[in-house]
Order: sequence, then structure tokens, then C-alpha cells
Amino acid sequence: MAESSLRVVSFDTLKRSPEPLVPLGRRLVDRGDITPEQLVKGLHLQVSLNAPLGEILVAEGWTDPATVEAVVAEQHGLARADLDFASPDEALVARMSHRFWLRHRALAWGRYGDTVLIATARPDLYEEIRPALDDVFGHTVPVIAPARQIERAIGAAFSQELVLAAETRVEPRLSSRIWSGWVRAVPPLAIALTGGVAAIWPGAAALGLCAAAMLTLVLFTLLRGSAFLSHLLRRDASEAPPVREARVTRPGLPRVSVLVPLFRESEIADALVRRLSRLTYPKALLEVVLVLEERDSVTRAALERARLPHWIRVVEVPWSGRLTTKPRAMNYALDFCRGEIIGVWDAEDAPAHDQIECVVRRFAEAPEDVVCLQGVLDYYNPRTSWLSRCFALEYASWFRVILPGLARMGMVVPLGGTTLFFRRDKLEEVGGWDAYNVTEDADLGMRLCRDGYRTEMVDTVTYEEANFRILPWIRQRSRWLKGFMATYAVHMREPRRLWRELGPKRFFSLQAFFVGTVGQFLLAPALWSFWLVLFGFSHPAAELVPHGAILAVALVLFATELLGFTVALVAAAQSGRRYLMIWAVTLPLYYVFACFAAYKALIELTVAPYYWDKTQHGQAGPEAGHGPSG
Repeated sequence: MAESSLRVVSFDTLKRSPEPLVPLGRRLVDRGDITPEQLVKGLHLQVSLNAPLGEILVAEGWTDPATVEAVVAEQHGLARADLDFASPDEALVARMSHRFWLRHRALAWGRYGDTVLIATARPDLYEEIRPALDDVFGHTVPVIAPARQIERAIGAAFSQELVLAAETRVEPRLSSRIWSGWVRAVPPLAIALTGGVAAIWPGAAALGLCAAAMLTLVLFTLLRGSAFLSHLLRRDASEAPPVREARVTRPGLPRVSVLVPLFRESEIADALVRRLSRLTYPKALLEVVLVLEERDSVTRAALERARLPHWIRVVEVPWSGRLTTKPRAMNYALDFCRGEIIGVWDAEDAPAHDQIECVVRRFAEAPEDVVCLQGVLDYYNPRTSWLSRCFALEYASWFRVILPGLARMGMVVPLGGTTLFFRRDKLEEVGGWDAYNVTEDADLGMRLCRDGYRTEMVDTVTYEEANFRILPWIRQRSRWLKGFMATYAVHMREPRRLWRELGPKRFFSLQAFFVGTVGQFLLAPALWSFWLVLFGFSHPAAELVPHGAILAVALVLFATELLGFTVALVAAAQSGRRYLMIWAVTLPLYYVFACFAAYKALIELTVAPYYWDKTQHGQAGPEAGHGPSG
């Protein structure tokens, strides 16, 4: 880049020594940008938050980023760079890796004579990286630039490398991007084989399907029943071991970054900002990253109409032409996050106002092997339709009863797609999310477990919008089931290795969850056929099994439904929504629609394994409160 193209406030500042260092706060007071009282409050907050004073003042709304940037430049006697006006020198930028630039939020901008100008938003930390920079570039001098300009420039300079890294974070043996031909051929071959056997030996085919259906049903019922029993027998909170204060190794609260992937969200922007603005965690230590696809003009237009506070920012994911999935977008945005704790929310989520505090507190107390916290998901529109009522019952059963029970027993915990929080270093260690898996949450839970880490439930609730229409519900559920199929196939590539890594108990829980969940929906029609016997109709397998065995199967079906009904009643009571209890008797009808979703998922697994069937948000209208009465 030519010197004439550099846009700085004054080149003279590159040549002179800085003035005696006057504290930032005093300079802002002297200029009239903040009051002395605001400075005192800011300094008091700095002691407890362990954050830069400038960020605290901006977070409290007492000044703006541009003012702080100008005063910091004046304070250090540095020039200010405009990276939007003059792009960084590509040859200089390429001499160091994108990992270095992102880690230090700095970037080689251009030359001024024999000096290389390094754009940074934190000149107070420049001396830490000066030796590494001088080794590569010779003499370097920092210049001040906005952090967001630096990040955008890094993204533009290393677009292809960052996209490739986002798509291939997970090693091949644990990723859905490597599909063997026989895996994709299994569903059509199984269907063809079953159809052929049924045409020749209908009784034997019916018996085989019923046996397989019973096996999957019993597996899932045992898992659910065990989790329910564990939940009922849980220890009282007063029996919990005391918190070991020594685990907090440094003063101040941690910085938290929360990813919110958006795709074609035309109605959600204003509501999203309103919901997230209720959070009470110090904004100087919180960043909400809205993850936007480069070609998503719909969401971009919606965000341009909304007024985003400084702690909410947008990261655009470059288009690669290969796939557009939520996990790919989150992998890309992860590199641009500053937090020690990484969270995930969905576009329509309304988290509890103190959710971040709950998460931070639990991570400080928990053992090192607890690297993921899963919050409770609930719905703010359960009254919208019969389907949303049943959906709310299902979620209450899963997140308030079954998942806590599984976690308490030390079983594999299949994660939900939102209200997840991770220790960042461990998330990066396991490779982040699999960009090619459409239920990246369940897959990530498996990989964490295989690496010896644990997931715990945390007592904080996020309310979101329930899918209340049949066809969108089926599309959403089919994506989940397709992901379950893919996750199971990936992790069962090496069953012996999986057994060694998980141990017998967790290996069984994996089989029970994935085989049981998918199998019971795919094979449910075979089990339903037994109800025909009770009404006097014949059954194809009746001649091959005694009548008592058929009645026993019917009894198992009844016991399974009774367990599901009981769990739903307990969950509804615990969620504070007792009015949903009456709808628990209709859950068997609700799950009929999951059968259609399962067959849709099976077909897509063969012809379009990476297709992401988008769930449209913002369809239920304004939520009438997020609590149990809502």
C-alpha cells in the first residue's frame, strides 16, 4: 500500500514521542465527555469486572466507542487508521497467520517508509506482541483502528482459509462429511429387502418388524424410565458438596460470547434485541454475535432497520458454494469471539435475565471435566394450538425430567440446539461443531462424552417459539431425526473404539437413545398393528406367535404410554403449567406425526444428507409473557 493511500489523522504522530500518559478517564473528564461521578463509578466497576475502563464506560452508555478510540489515540500519541477507507496491504497481512491476527485483534495495515504500521484497538497490549511482529516485519509502529474494522479486514483477507477451517474443524472419522457409499445405500436396500420378504413371507416379515419395533421401544423405555427414576430420587440441593472457592483462579468475571445464528429472519430482529436487552450480565463482559450468511439479504435488511447496542454485533459468513448450515456458521464465528465461555441461542429465544450469571457461577463451582452446561428450554406460546401444547409437554418432559436424570446417572447427554454454554478451550479442543451434521448439538454432545468430558443441566430457562403447525413441525422433526441417524452412523463406524471410550453404561445409553428414538418412529406402524387384535381383526403374525404373546406386546405398549403420560404430568407440574396436564392423554396422537417425519428423514439421508430444512421463526405473533402462565 502506498503511503499516500494511508488514511490517518496525522502522519506527524508517527514521528513524535507520546505525551506523558494521562489516564483515559481523566482525559475524558477534562474533555467533558463524561462526568467525574461517571468516572468514579466506572473505576469502581473496573475493580470487580476486570475489564478495560473504556469498554466499561461505553457499556454503561456514558460515552461512545468513537470517542474512546480518539482519546486512546491521543493518550498514546498514535495515529488513527481507517481500514474501511484504505484496505490493509495483502502481502503484509499474509506474512502472519489469521490465528495470530485474530488472537490479538491486530493487523498489518501498510508501510510508512521502513516502518510497518500495525492496526490495533488495544495499544496498551501492543508490547506483548511487538517481539513477534518485529521478528517478521522489522520496525513496527501501532496505529489505532476500531476493533470491528480490524475483524472485518481479517475476515476479508483470510476468507477462504477461515471458511475451509469452519467446514473441516472436526476430524474426518467423526464427521458426517465423509459418507461411505454403503452407508447411504443402507436405507433403500433395507426397504427393498423388507418389501421382498413381505411379498413372499408376509407373516415372517410382520413378525420381524414387530420384533425390531419392540426392541427399539424397550430400549428407549428403559432409558426414559431410568432417567425418570433418577430424577425422582435426586438428592436434595442441601446435600450437594460445598463450593470450593479455590477453583476461581483470577479476579473478575469471565468474558462471555453468545452466538445467535440467523438465516432468512425477516421478522425477528427487533424482538431479538428487545429480549436480549433484558440480560443483566455486565455488558462490558458480554458480546452477542449475530451470525449472518453473506448472501442472506433478508436478514441483513431486517438488522439494518434495527438499532443494535454496541454489545451486539454481526459477523457475516462468506459463501463457499458447498453448504449453508448452522454449525458451519457457528464454527466460522467462533474465531471472532472474545469470550472464555461460548454460548448458543436461537433467533427466537428469550433467555432468563440472569441466565449468564447462573452459567458463570456454575462453571466456577463445577469440576474441570464439566465443560458444557445445558439450560432448560420451554415455550412462550403453548396456548397457540393443540400441537404447541403437546410440544410444550414434550419439551418439559425432556428438559425438566429426562435430561437431568441422564446427566445425574452419568449417561450420554444429547444436547439441545440452544441455551448451551461451553468452556471455550474445550470446545475448540474437540473441534467445535460438525458443519455437515444437521443435528450438530447431539453430535457435539457425543464427542464431548467420548473425550471424557461431562455435560450438566443448569437451572435457567430459555423460552422460544413452539412450532404450532403440522407441516412445519414435521419438517423440523425430520431434520432432527435425520441428524440422529447420521450421528449414530458416524459414531458407530468403529464400535469397539466407541465401547472403549464410552464404557458399557454410556455405550448402552447411546444405543438406547439413538436406536430407540429413530426406531420407534420408523417401526411404530408395526406395533400399532397389534391393536387390531384387541378389536377382533386378524394379524399377519398371528399364526407364528401364541395369542398370549400378542397380548403381552399390547401390555408393553400400554405400560410405555403410561410411563410417558406420568412423565408428562410430572414435567407439566414442575414447569408451572398444570393446565397442560389434560393434554397429556393426547400425546400418542401427537407422536403419530413423528412417523411421517422419520420417513422423510430416511429418504433425505439417502438423497440429501446435508440439506437443512429451515424452521421459520416469528410466526406465533408477539409473546404474551415468557413465564409459565404465558
